[in-house]
Amino acid sequence: QVQLVESGGGLVQAGGSLRLSCAASARTFARYFMGWFRQAPGKEREFVAAIRWSGGSAIYAAGVKGRFTISRDNAKSTVLLQMNSLKPEDTAVYYCAQRSSIEASTSTNEYDYWGQGTQVTVSS
Repeated sequence: QVQLVESGGGLVQAGGSLRLSCAASARTFARYFMGWFRQAPGKEREFVAAIRWSGGSAIYAAGVKGRFTISRDNAKSTVLLQMNSLKPEDTAVYYCAQRSSIEASTSTNEYDYWGQGTQVTVSS
């Protein structure tokens, strides 16, 4: 069983930066995908970014590409999301998730394990 714990959320002004961290309780298979999703009030959960545990190319949602960077620290079984140039519309609960497959996916239905979420609030 994989447990995921997010941290690093908070309140920041527009244009600022935050770094989210997701720690996994068990070392996962190197080719599995780790993703970040977010859910704003009244909206569906949406894909933000994903990366294989082994690294390689990351994938991003169009609205965050160029501002957000996903990376991993294999020694610490941690996935990071660096968020720069934050906008009020980035306000949401951010979730870390693991997909037990070597194939990339942006669908929430295709991720098997989820963290509890961390709140990110961007003020204007």
